[in-house]
Amino acid sequence: MFLYNDEYLYMNKILCFLVFEGIVSGGCSKGKVSAPPNIIYVMTDQQAFDAMSCAGNELVNTPALDKLAASGLRFENAYCAFSLCVPSRAAMFTGKMPHESGIFVNTKPVKDERLPFTILGRLLKDAGYQTHYIGKWHLTVPLSDTAQHGFIGIDHPGAHGFDAEYARQAVNFLNEKHEDPFFLVVSLVNPHDACQLARGEDLSLWEGPIPDLPNPDHLPELPANFEIPENEPDYLRKWQEENSEKVYNSYHWNEQEFKAYQWGYYRLVEKVDSLLAKVFDAANAPYLRDNTLIIFSSDHGDGSSRHRWNQKTSPYDESVRVPFIMAGAPVHRKGETESRLISAGLDLFPTICDFAGIEPPGTLRGRSLRPLVEKNPTIHDWRKYVVTEMSFGNWVNEYHTDTFPKARVLRTDDYKYIVYDRGQLREQLIDMRHDPGEMNNLAVDPEHNEVLQLHRTYLKEWLSETNDKFRMPDEILN
Repeated sequence: MFLYNDEYLYMNKILCFLVFEGIVSGGCSKGKVSAPPNIIYVMTDQQAFDAMSCAGNELVNTPALDKLAASGLRFENAYCAFSLCVPSRAAMFTGKMPHESGIFVNTKPVKDERLPFTILGRLLKDAGYQTHYIGKWHLTVPLSDTAQHGFIGIDHPGAHGFDAEYARQAVNFLNEKHEDPFFLVVSLVNPHDACQLARGEDLSLWEGPIPDLPNPDHLPELPANFEIPENEPDYLRKWQEENSEKVYNSYHWNEQEFKAYQWGYYRLVEKVDSLLAKVFDAANAPYLRDNTLIIFSSDHGDGSSRHRWNQKTSPYDESVRVPFIMAGAPVHRKGETESRLISAGLDLFPTICDFAGIEPPGTLRGRSLRPLVEKNPTIHDWRKYVVTEMSFGNWVNEYHTDTFPKARVLRTDDYKYIVYDRGQLREQLIDMRHDPGEMNNLAVDPEHNEVLQLHRTYLKEWLSETNDKFRMPDEILN
């Protein structure tokens, strides 16, 4: 284990001077030395995995993300740890699954109790990094508790209407001179305004308006997987109906309303992409580009009118699969895509530690993605599956409140297994190779019983290893 602290950087400066003067030889050119990279983590809120034109989506135009992907590696199968804001973000910054951290739904900041795990910002700060957080917070630790979360600089002026300001602050930070390596988090809100869009609220009161809705005849057609899948577990639509007045308005929508939502959602994606362009351009300045790592992702996705769904908290890929791009000098694979399964929640922490030269906590379950961004990666034994958690609840005022209906999503290379802890029909098995739209539930097909049993075994293995108390249906355990 080695840490980059002030003493280390001071010694590097001395070495640099000696090399520059020709007194010694070494890895320094024109006064520069090898140093830990600057790390920028940029995340949007509620952006689906394919809400980018570089992912082949013709309904949206995202030149900033396209450019970033062309200069780095885009991960095609990145899954969030939880398809809701606060639990997902808690997983990113702790490297723990929500059931391990005790954050099962959106949770208010914990003011009177210290969380029993290390937060990524604190680990980097203790290692000598300048830590700075800009934008939407939505973490369980109070902003004022710097000792716990580790971010020395925080720019968080308010809850709404600040994406443009967040982008401006990020550009200003990147334009400053930094003596030490920095860890910068830029957390933008959109396309989260899809929530307000679905409720018919005035977007000018949130992150700002989008273009006027075109004539209905000019709206794009609905996606091929628009309808509800046959043999879908019944609890999901019960949850949608129970929350249809405030959250899941789509329970009552007609096709025209779904078309309008789909169109508006992608305009919100384009709105945030225009701000990402400014941040990425600043990060590509000559004094940064040679030693800066950029990671882009989102906390979860959005139904975007597929499966007759809007917003998050569904087990389908539109909600649980997220964009994930790594770019910058430390990334050797440029303009490529990677299909191995990754956990955007669990893998972020060890990946950043790996690039920073920091030993991560020994309790992390994620894997560093650094080997995958190297040239010609030869990793054969990656992972069998990733898991996403779901709890069907809203806000609580404390963590470790575990009283809500739940589901688990397990994705292997070829299949996705979904199971609920209540309902009449509780399981889905989907062939992701041949049914990427997730429309056919193979769990009811006796011919796929062997595959179903294998995925049940995988999930039971995960529940045991992670001490997850999720209750499998009785018929599975018998």
